[in-house]
Amino acid sequence: MNTLLVLLGPTGVGKTELSLQVAERLKCPILSSDSRQIYKQMTIATAAPTDEQLKRVPHYFVGILEPEDYYSASQFEDDAVSLIENLLKTHPVVITTGGSMMYIDAVCKGIDEIPTIDKKLRKEVYELYKKEGLDAIRARLKILDPVFYNEVDLKNPKRVIHALEVCLMAGRPYSSLRTNSKKERSFNIVKVGFARNREELYNRINQRVDKMIEDGLIEEAWKLYPKRRLNSLNTVGYKELFEYFDGNCSLDFAIDKIKQHSRNYARKQLTWFNKDKEINWINLSDNKTGVVEKIVSLINPHYSSQ
Repeated sequence: MNTLLVLLGPTGVGKTELSLQVAERLKCPILSSDSRQIYKQMTIATAAPTDEQLKRVPHYFVGILEPEDYYSASQFEDDAVSLIENLLKTHPVVITTGGSMMYIDAVCKGIDEIPTIDKKLRKEVYELYKKEGLDAIRARLKILDPVFYNEVDLKNPKRVIHALEVCLMAGRPYSSLRTNSKKERSFNIVKVGFARNREELYNRINQRVDKMIEDGLIEEAWKLYPKRRLNSLNTVGYKELFEYFDGNCSLDFAIDKIKQHSRNYARKQLTWFNKDKEINWINLSDNKTGVVEKIVSLINPHYSSQ
């Protein structure tokens, strides 16, 4: 059976370059499973593949949407699975890589059928959030779906707002739509997770943020600042610099917060991924060479001898 190779891991671990090397070895395309790299104009903060990297291997789902465009994990599931099935007609292996947990689960396991939110309703909920704040959204969610209210991170505006939108759109509690049943796929799935020792990973994250600043992250964020209320820009790297632009902190403080929040996100990713027993883990701190061949051999021992 043809195979989807899933290369995952926390931010800053080194997925991009390894994915390129494996794709070049197998002569196959790469699908990004990153919920922010899918947007245009957001290349530096999201560590999107560079133009040079994009020339090395065909990529999909990189820089295809405007920051204003609505796109959900459910839409990604439909689009990505359809594309994977089509690509597997001409490639024995297709790679997807990224750190967005929901996007990876959407492709590998499927997600529940959640109704698409129409623009009018989305605007009404956003206006409520803008006018009365997150407390008003929480209060309505508590009435419409007390079950999910007690489960969701109430400090996360994105999650709370989305849950309320679904309740209003579906006319029933969001929690009643979440069955968590795994869907069958027409292709084999092999998952490989990259990890590093904590100190090394954190140092890499800190250094990557410094490189982002050097590469023009401040200028990129400034261009997007007028659109700061968009959900797509509720992203590490932008939200801290927006606070700096607002005069609420110094630039050094904002940069330190980007590093801190990136490290926190890496921990969150690892916590999520560690629950998945299907992942074959490779610690890149301990495996300095031969990683590509190790990955290839997990798909099919035949490849490793070629």
